[in-house]
Amino acid sequence: MDWAGWGLFGLVATAALTAALITAQLAGLTRLDLPLVLGTLVTEDPDRARVIGFFMHLGAGQGFALGYAATFALLHRATWWIGALLGLLHVGIALTVLLPLLPGVHPRMASQRAGLTSTAVLEPPGVFAVNYGVQTPAVAVVIHVIYGIVLGLLLQAD
Repeated sequence: MDWAGWGLFGLVATAALTAALITAQLAGLTRLDLPLVLGTLVTEDPDRARVIGFFMHLGAGQGFALGYAATFALLHRATWWIGALLGLLHVGIALTVLLPLLPGVHPRMASQRAGLTSTAVLEPPGVFAVNYGVQTPAVAVVIHVIYGIVLGLLLQAD
């Protein structure tokens, strides 16, 4: 396993995921804006939030890349298809655990229980993030599978 390469490859894979997400946004397939969602955890200003959130997203991508690299090391091989399977696991956890918990900790995100008194500026993701568009779950699956494939290919032993 190329432990020295995981950092660079994590950035490459996160950049590929982010580019695919932006493409999906521009194509009207989803309204999910991860940099905005993450950045508004720390600032109200949407422009600053996108910049801060972009770097938070890169950092999270690095952390996940380390997890993928550790999994490849435990399996003693890295392949595109193992990466794709890890991407499916990753998105499954994101859509069913992480995003549903977000309204409980996000200071600027509405929740199902907050009601009309809420001053939140972001809507909650909803089940499988469908509040950001009915195609958002499919977009999330595709971009995370791309992330896993990129890491599987780049972390293959020579």
